[in-house]
Amino acid sequence: MRNTILVTGGTGFIGSHTTVELQEAGYDVVIVDNLSNSDASVIDGIEKITGIRPAFEKVDCCDFEALENVFRKHEGIKGIIHFAASKAVGESVQKPLMYYRNNLNSLINLLELMPRYGVDGIIFSSSCTVYGQPSKENLPVTELAPIQKAESPYGNTKQVNEEIIQDFVHSGAPIKSIILRYFNPIGSHPSSHIGELPNGVPANLIPYLTQTAIGIRECLTVFGDDYSTPDGSCIRDFIYVVDLAKAHVAAMARILEGKSEEAVEVFNVGTGHGYSVLELINSFEKATGVELNYKIGPRREGDIEAIWGNVDKANKVLGWKADTPLEQILLSAWKWQKHLKETGIQ
Repeated sequence: MRNTILVTGGTGFIGSHTTVELQEAGYDVVIVDNLSNSDASVIDGIEKITGIRPAFEKVDCCDFEALENVFRKHEGIKGIIHFAASKAVGESVQKPLMYYRNNLNSLINLLELMPRYGVDGIIFSSSCTVYGQPSKENLPVTELAPIQKAESPYGNTKQVNEEIIQDFVHSGAPIKSIILRYFNPIGSHPSSHIGELPNGVPANLIPYLTQTAIGIRECLTVFGDDYSTPDGSCIRDFIYVVDLAKAHVAAMARILEGKSEEAVEVFNVGTGHGYSVLELINSFEKATGVELNYKIGPRREGDIEAIWGNVDKANKVLGWKADTPLEQILLSAWKWQKHLKETGIQ
């Protein structure tokens, strides 16, 4: 019998790619999404790739009654992968209450429903932002690095949600959880049937970069060139979204196969390498042959100077590794942007 996985935020960037990998690994998937930052047409793209159309429920995870109806309708859900959240650092600084309301209530509702409907485990979409700005001796950052005061309300919701999961499991709840602390997901599925599709002005670097390259945006702003890094721009660990999606499949298998050594486990999911924003721009230009119009702007509130991950634990315990070359990842993002233009979507 195939296990059924509930994917919240499953029409979003990471959620859609994870749905593809889950289906290709033999799982049935139920997607829950309120479409606040995605489009239902993503379901068509998933079906084109896998030949399987996942079940879809347009539901806000903050609506407890509507969410419970999903569990009633789709009996036998064994695991949850929870992506649904507001996720832009800058916006969270401007709209903190929206971020706390959306990001905390959605998780609390899911946790409350899990024991009621016999769900074994939940994979939580966390973030390297929980480490704040690690000291230089803690780079690359490991899972044992101290959690620091968040630089933004978005980062704080990730910290608080991790604590909520820990406290709920510690209380005796009959569930297991794997917390995946992401670094910076980029790129698109090689088929170009799904990719990053933000509503309005992109908050993330790569879609803004590709929109600038294709002429939708006039200029890309690099937020700061006076950081204590080799070229002055921020350093990040950029991970291919397909590699990241596969980490979720490995984590879910670990829970459902009873291999988890603790009720709550934490893994960094990144490449283990740091690239600056300016290095990323240079790599994009080299990979595509497109010269990018960009300028240096002031620092952005909430940004961390430099962070990249030690991912030895995930490599060893999950048997997973992100090893797609950066230029190949950037080419996939550019191919996706050209597809959007050709199809009149963007």
